[in-house]
Amino acid sequence: MTEPIAPKSIWPETAPDFVPGHVWLVGAGPGDPGLLTLHAAHALGNADVIVHDALVDPRCLELARPGATLEYAGKRGGKPSAKQRDISLRLVELARSGKRVLRLKGGDPFVFGRGGEEALTLAAHDVPFRIVPGVTAGIGGLAYAGIPATHRDTNHAVTFLTGHDSGGVMPDAIDWHHVAKGAPVIVMYMAMKHIGAIAGRLIAEGRAPNEPVAFVCNAATDRQQVLETTLGRAEADVAESGLEPPAIVVVGEVVRLRSGLDWLGALSSGRVLDPDPLGARRRDETG
Repeated sequence: MTEPIAPKSIWPETAPDFVPGHVWLVGAGPGDPGLLTLHAAHALGNADVIVHDALVDPRCLELARPGATLEYAGKRGGKPSAKQRDISLRLVELARSGKRVLRLKGGDPFVFGRGGEEALTLAAHDVPFRIVPGVTAGIGGLAYAGIPATHRDTNHAVTFLTGHDSGGVMPDAIDWHHVAKGAPVIVMYMAMKHIGAIAGRLIAEGRAPNEPVAFVCNAATDRQQVLETTLGRAEADVAESGLEPPAIVVVGEVVRLRSGLDWLGALSSGRVLDPDPLGARRRDETG
């Protein structure tokens, strides 16, 4: 057996300088530290202070340089949490004290991560910053569950939305009628708490009660769990399962593809995947 060839390193020769007094707003991805970008790993290895969210996998924090200060700034629905303005102003304070400040956020900082709010506060206080995108859970978390966000046999569009607003209730600002009618696949963040009301609204607007739904909890971590159900059964099945957030919820025919694409489950159990999960003749690979 031949030895694997180590990839050529491009770090740190071409890495941007992490300058004292600057803030890097970095996405840590959905969980697996292997999904960190090179910029994210570089920031972890150079930051003086890391202000991190609740959903950042602890294994990512193990990459922090020795001596770095870790500050928890997690926000979890229904639990005591730091106020967003206080978090944003803390970043300003740390940067003005001459620290290299890493604001580490689960997923992507600009996808339901309030990274835009924090960056605007930094801009208002003349604090220089860099944005480092991350793998958002609505794509990466689904991929770890074997569910593609898009597939040419099921959908040519996908809608991402949040299941609760800043007050913690089901958002009224979403046009549920047009989402139900126009989004073949719906990927929802922070929707488990209100799944009964959301499912009821989607069904009332024309979605079929037997439409496939999947809940991916603790995506891309060693605690990942996946529940497959239907829109009509979603609330009852979640309650019976005992699963809890954080979770990504996906509605649509792409959920059926999991029987053929659950690569993680196949690797861990050795089970055989379904080569034709949609129950139709597969496309010719050259088609």
